[in-house]
Amino acid sequence: MAVSDFPAGQRRVGSLPRPGLSGSKRQEPGGQLPRLRVLWLLVVAILLAVTIWGRLAYWQVVQHNDLGQLAGDQYLHSIPLPASRGLLLDRELRPLAVNSTVYDVTIAPSQIDVADRDRVGGVLSLVLGADPQVLTMLLASGKQFAYVARRQPKEKVDQLRAARLPGVDLQAVEQRQYLPGGVPNSTLASQLLGFVDWNGRGQRGVEQAYQTQLAGRPGHESSYTDLYGRQIVLGPDSRVPAENGAPLVLTVDANIQYAAEQAIAQGVQEAKAESGSVIVMDTQTGGIVAWASAPGYDANQFASQDPNRLRDPIGAQVYEPGSIMKVVTLAGAIDNGSITPETTINDPGYINVGGVTLHDYDLANHGTITMTNVLERSLNVGAVRAEQAMGKDAYLRNLKAFGIGQPSGVDVAGESASPLRQQWRDAEVATASYGQGVAVNMVQMCAALNAVSNGGVYVQPHVVQSQDGRPVPIAAPRQVISAQSAATMRMMMRSVVQHGAGHLARIPGFELDEGGKTGTSNIPENGKYSKDVWASYAGFLPADNPRFTMLVVVKHPNNGSDDHNEGYYVSAPIWKAIAQEMILQWRIAPENLQPV
Repeated sequence: MAVSDFPAGQRRVGSLPRPGLSGSKRQEPGGQLPRLRVLWLLVVAILLAVTIWGRLAYWQVVQHNDLGQLAGDQYLHSIPLPASRGLLLDRELRPLAVNSTVYDVTIAPSQIDVADRDRVGGVLSLVLGADPQVLTMLLASGKQFAYVARRQPKEKVDQLRAARLPGVDLQAVEQRQYLPGGVPNSTLASQLLGFVDWNGRGQRGVEQAYQTQLAGRPGHESSYTDLYGRQIVLGPDSRVPAENGAPLVLTVDANIQYAAEQAIAQGVQEAKAESGSVIVMDTQTGGIVAWASAPGYDANQFASQDPNRLRDPIGAQVYEPGSIMKVVTLAGAIDNGSITPETTINDPGYINVGGVTLHDYDLANHGTITMTNVLERSLNVGAVRAEQAMGKDAYLRNLKAFGIGQPSGVDVAGESASPLRQQWRDAEVATASYGQGVAVNMVQMCAALNAVSNGGVYVQPHVVQSQDGRPVPIAAPRQVISAQSAATMRMMMRSVVQHGAGHLARIPGFELDEGGKTGTSNIPENGKYSKDVWASYAGFLPADNPRFTMLVVVKHPNNGSDDHNEGYYVSAPIWKAIAQEMILQWRIAPENLQPV
């Protein structure tokens, strides 16, 4: 039967709907959509969990230390406990450097209302002397913190406290205080002691050399506070006490130091010189008794001082010693057996060495003279002949034995030393015999001369005698020349005072019982020697049993004539003035009044 034979609306029994007929429906997979939704939700949940756990791990593991530090900063407070700096005392336990309390004045501009700025600025300017314009700019800056003035005395701080200025803080700090020096605008032994900067660090001199011992070790105290700022007491292990610095007893005599500063300053002024220095050494121990230079400086005002004055001329600068070196030359030649005080030479006033002609200072023909005459008259030709009698190698060994060319090792920061050259021409050795062409610092030169004073024994120059009551070890003494050779040289140096160039250093009562030597050396400039000089004098007394050895050096005296710029004229009177004070202070009496 054809399809059209069935009545409308009827369907053939058992027949299936045909695909594509308008009345048919599409069948979808059962349960697939819910499963996808569940899967996506699970993925999202896992991602969220991973993200959360990752952040937790990051904050609790990676950032644990930083977060702990932040939390501790909010509630844990560490209060510093500063250490007190050790005192500096002289050999008689008199203070040279002590500690005082001063104040740093700071402001917090961000905490000062605009209406209060004029009053705050006005009071600070009036009390502290601060620039009003600078204060106005500072107060308007909005900064959290700024210094207004440092190291202010209590008198000024009391005025600021009474004014009750908002945003102004007064911080108590410890400051080093030094005694007044021998001349105005200076402190006692400033170049020797150095100073302590605003950060508590020793600068120059003894303060720097012994920074660790003097500074001690700061401590701290820790405590927690609750949300209301109330302190929570911790156990005893929360406090680490400060260890105060150790006091140092120096070999310096404050009275002699004071007198030396006055004498060198007066001598420099009278000679119209650029500068001058003096060092006094205890003959037997090597301890420095005085260490003074002019011009000096005020260590209490170190920040405003001329930087050139802060440098120590005694240990930190070298110079050519001139004829004082003849003591070392002749002492070595005597000990070597090459000469005696009576050895004679012919001195025409000049000598040719290695093609170079060297002259005596006066260019005169002195004829036949003894080695004692060489020292008395300070003749260069005689010193060269003594060096030649020894031989170059022996002479250079003698220089090294006396400590020339190597640091003295003095316990003061900043020592400068010029090593001896490796190769020497004959003319260079010859000029070194009378102290030109060889450089030393004053500590080296004084220590070398002191070996002659001390029976031929070289003792280590040093400044600190004891630390916290315990002796400070120093290098062992060494025999440089024999005791007999040293005694011979002391006799020859007595003759310099009695019969030679040291006559202006004669002290009443000690004219026959003191030894000395003059020195004058040209200052090298731009590769050649200028007419400017270092004028020096060294000496000791009593002659046979010296209590001290003293060296005076004046740089560039300008007295108007070459003769009046020499060591005998410029430096010997300075030496005499200090020695007279030492005789009184140390109660020294003459022991040998027999002339030589």
